[in-house]
Formats: sequence, C-alpha cells, structure tokens
Amino acid sequence: MGAGCSSSSSFSLSLPNHHCFSSTLHHPKSTSTFILSTHTYSQFHKSSSKFSINSPPNCGSGSIPEIKTTQQKSFVKNPMSDPHTIDSGLLQKLVYDALVWSSLHGLVVGDRNVQRSGSIPGVGLVHAPIALLPYSFPESHWKQACELAPIFNELVDRVSLDGKFLQDTLSRTKKVDAFTSRLLDIHSRMLQIGKKEDIRLGLHRSDYMLDENTNLLLQIELNTISCSFSGLSCLVSELHRSLLSQYKEHLGIDFGRIPKNNSAIKFAEVLAKAWMEYNNPSAVVMVVVQPEERNMYDQHWLSATLTERYPFCITTDSSGIGIQDSIPWLVLLPCQMDGIQFHLIPSNGKKLNFVLINTHNVRTIRKTLAEIDAQGKTLSDGTLVVDGETVAVIYFRAGYAPNDYPSESEWKARLLMEESVAIKCPSISYHLTGTKKVQQELAKPNVLERFLDNKDDIAKLQACFAGLWSLDDSNAVKNAIEQPGAFVMKPQREGGGNNIYGDEVKETLVRLQKEGSEEEAAAYILMQRIFPKDFPTLLVREGICYKEQAISELGIFSSYLRNKEKVIVSEQCGYLMRTKVSSSNEGGVAAGFAVLDSLYLT
Repeated sequence: MGAGCSSSSSFSLSLPNHHCFSSTLHHPKSTSTFILSTHTYSQFHKSSSKFSINSPPNCGSGSIPEIKTTQQKSFVKNPMSDPHTIDSGLLQKLVYDALVWSSLHGLVVGDRNVQRSGSIPGVGLVHAPIALLPYSFPESHWKQACELAPIFNELVDRVSLDGKFLQDTLSRTKKVDAFTSRLLDIHSRMLQIGKKEDIRLGLHRSDYMLDENTNLLLQIELNTISCSFSGLSCLVSELHRSLLSQYKEHLGIDFGRIPKNNSAIKFAEVLAKAWMEYNNPSAVVMVVVQPEERNMYDQHWLSATLTERYPFCITTDSSGIGIQDSIPWLVLLPCQMDGIQFHLIPSNGKKLNFVLINTHNVRTIRKTLAEIDAQGKTLSDGTLVVDGETVAVIYFRAGYAPNDYPSESEWKARLLMEESVAIKCPSISYHLTGTKKVQQELAKPNVLERFLDNKDDIAKLQACFAGLWSLDDSNAVKNAIEQPGAFVMKPQREGGGNNIYGDEVKETLVRLQKEGSEEEAAAYILMQRIFPKDFPTLLVREGICYKEQAISELGIFSSYLRNKEKVIVSEQCGYLMRTKVSSSNEGGVAAGFAVLDSLYLT
C-alpha cells in the first residue's frame, strides 16, 4: 500500500483498560482514559476530541443510552456515506462489541509493549487494528479483480520458468542491491545444476487501488512471497457481517453485500493439496518465520485450519474421487467400528465407501532461517530434513527482506531449502518474479506476449497496469522531477516504509543525475501515483476509535499448484482490504500504517 494521499482529520474515542499494539502509541498512566500521543504516531495526529466509556455494558438493555429515532432515520437514508454521523451512544456500542468479538474470535496480534508477545503464543495479545465498518466498493471492479487472479497465476508461473529473462531483467539491479544480488546468486546456482521444480506452488496477492480521476482499477504490485493476513482478513469480514446483522435496525445496511472471504480456508486447502502431491504421509509443512513475529496468529490460523479441517479420503469404489480431494460431505456414517472405513454422502447425494486417511494430521512446524541452518540437512535423494522431520512443503512467512538475513547462516538455510526436493512456496524463481523491476519490465509493450498466448488475458492485464518506468527513461525522469507528486519511486523491497514520495522523489532523482550514478538508479523504478477517492471512516486501534478521512487498497489472494504439466489449482482465494488515513503515504498493517477492513459491494 502507498500510492495515494490527501488531507485528513481525526476524532478519537477512548476505551479504558486496553492493551497497546504499536510501540509508537503511548498513553499516560491514568485509570480512566488513555490519550493518544500526538508526536509519535503521525498517521493519527489530528485528534480533535474524544470521549470515554467508563465501564463496559451489562447484559441488561438499559446500560447504554438508546439511539434517538430521528438520528437513526437520518443515517439509514444513506447508510455508507458518512459513518461520522453515527450517534455517539450507538458508536460506543459498536466499538465495544467489535472489541469483544475480536477477542473471542482470534482477531488479534501481539502487543509490542509486552516483551515476549512476538515469541510466546498467548502472551501480550491485543485486537488487530480494524475499520469499524466495511468499505464501499463497486461490484464491477471487485469482479474484475477476481477475474485477474488466475491470469496473474499463470503469468507468474510462466515467467518463473524463463531463467534468462529473470537474470537479464535484474542484472543491473544486482550490481547495486546486495539483497537482490544474493537472491540472484541462488537462482543462478539452480540454473547451473539444472534444478527443476516439478511441483510448483504459489500463494499470491495482487494489490489494487481504484483511481478517482480515471475510475480504473490499477495494480500497485504483485506479491509472490509471504502474502500476509490471509488468516485475519476473513475474520474482519465476519466481524463486519456480525455487526451489520446485529445493528441492522440502527444502521440499515445489508450485511449480505459483504462478500464471503475464505482466504484462510483456501490457502490451507492448497497447502494440503501440495502436501498430498509430495506423497509422504509422515512429512510436514514447514512455516519459515521471523524470530520475533507479532503477527503470528495470522499464520497460526492457516496451520490450525490445515491440521483441523482437512481429512483426506480415497474411495473404495469407482466414484472417481481421488486422494487429492477434500470432500464436502453432508452425512458421515460409520461403516466399520475400527474407525478407518466410512460411508460418506457427498453433496451430490450418492452414498460412497471411503477410507479416511491422515485425519486431522497435516502437521506443521515453525522454524526460523537460523534454526533451519542449524537443524537442517538434505539426504542423498534431495529430501529436506529439519529437526528430524521430513519436510514436504516450505511456506515462507520470512525471507523477503534484508533484515531476515543478518548473517551467513540465514543465506545457507535459503540455499539448503532451494536445493532440496521439498515444495517451495515460493521457489526462488517465483520470489524473483514478484520484484518491482520485473513488474516494470512486464508492463513494457509486447513483453506479456512472450509469456501468455491468450490475447484477451493480455488485454485484461494491461488494462490494470499503472504507468511504470525504468530510470533509464529520460522523459519519465524529467516528468517526475517536474511533477514529483505524480510519481512514486520504488526499490526492490517488500513490506512497508521503503517507497519515496513527493519532494523526495525530485531530490533523489536530481542527486542521481548530478552524481551520474546509473548503477544506483538501477535499484529503483518509477511508478505512476494512484489517487483513490478518500472517504469518511472509523478506525479502531488499541481500543480507540478515530474518525478519519481514509483511502483503501484491495488485495486479491490467489493460489496456484502445478505438478509437471497438470494444473491442479489456479483460483482466487479471498481478499485483503487495507484502509489508512489519507494523509499517510505508506500502508502496511504490520508496519503500523493501516488497518484491516472488508468490502461492502455497491
């Protein structure tokens, strides 16, 4: 996130006795109300007023003032246009219930103010930063984004197989970016030894903003590694559906307009299917994590879903259902008392005989890169063994940034995994395909035709591409110096806080021209800045609700699984909606800039 910006104002609602999520938010030691620090968190610095709930509501109906009918009717006339007009009593109810729901349903993150919150589960929890109500979004653009998901899946897979294209595209970047250089070295090593990934797995997220001036849905970036919040984003959708249903008489909003979000289920499903393709029932899925991970619960949702939801079945008759399929059944009747063989009645109504195997037993382990180096080895046949466990699937939730490689130990671990026969998500080639420079190269005329055959698919992708330029393009650089507010400079980095905006774009470009630093220039791309329409919203962070003008970014999750020439899965897998105050350039939730949101289709 980080392609739009405009003015904002804020209003804060404080709740007592809450935990803090971000180290950049502070409060005085008061027993009644907490106050937002105005100098340490610029995204929420313009609070004009606030009020506090001095005690939680009781179960009785009279603990919080009722909302006047005239105020209800005024809001129902145009329910999503201005949530800032919600009556203060109703707002207190909504916030309180949202916080209770989040706590009870695992919509939580680690609290930065608690020392062990990033390493010990259950220690120092706080609700995830959220929007109180969903964001209105045109249904036509929602459908467009969903239709693009399998096309981008195919593009990533095709590009990843073209080693020369990746090496050539990133060759100049390699000279000035040590991190990209190390990744390319590993990729080059795989090319030299002729390493082939017969089973290729991708969990992707394509991020978009809706440009106000053109009404076009434009892609910000395509993420191919560590696509976060598939676990928590589906919970936000359910939270909003619950609130709109509970307060339908007051808000007058149809919760059915919030699309179902099964991102955690879908990601777990394709991880399970990849595990089945590896064909070793005793092997595990290994999640590669950072040493301190306060977003661990987003990751644990996938692991728990993978372990608890997916028994796999093989039929004992000629039903045609294979070992890969997770069967949606309506009735489960025991056929034998040994607990192994069952009669299943799937949704088609036909009773079948099945053998249930590995029920609730797709196991996961969590390891840091340093632990993988210390505990890992490859056997003579390429099998990866870590801490005595055979690894079927490697799911990266770390390894995407230089900070993840503080020593040679971490790089040794990355090479060890890449050389193994374990299924990588992503492989080094998938990882490089998601870099900014490759994104910029793919936007050039006639480049997509190198990888895709379907002209309609090519046209759909090109329609969502924002302007992208190399710093070799003198006209683009000239325009960016003259109009720096219309451009963003992006380095080859994932995560928030890396991009260059506004006057800094001009200053950086002028400096590079004066120094004649062509090599340093190769580390960046220029991108058209997208300006989405801002809107009034309610953001809740650390138990405090803020009235803000905000902008949003839509991320579409997708999954891709291929075994040699057979595409097993290629589909859209839910979504991530991130909302931030419109005065903020950056937009990462974990980085503290944005909150989790959901869609209300209009």
